[in-house]
Amino acid sequence: MTIPEMREPTFLILTALAGGRKHGYALIAEADVLSGGSVRLKVGTLYAALERLAGQGLVVAAGEEIADGRARRYYQLTDAGAAALEDAAARSARIAAEARDRLAARRSRAVRGSGLGFA
Repeated sequence: MTIPEMREPTFLILTALAGGRKHGYALIAEADVLSGGSVRLKVGTLYAALERLAGQGLVVAAGEEIADGRARRYYQLTDAGAAALEDAAARSARIAAEARDRLAARRSRAVRGSGLGFA
């Protein structure tokens, strides 16, 4: 399944779940690490996203446990979720490669004396 435009929080949630089943707070912590601290998911945002992703068949609830007197619900990636993440990762990699190529060409033009941009 391809998601036309996968937003960064969704990409991070699916990436975190690609490593195995996780509960909500573990997903928040891993999204923070994966993004280098630039994305800090709020609890409400996370659970709304998980509900949407479950509705799309990309994740499923994968059990609950009680820890420190609180219920933890675990989630895991489905095969459809893995396919969607694979598509998004490939698309991002293609775009990143194109960006690097264009920046290299721009630097090359600047070195040849255009006087614009990189020096």
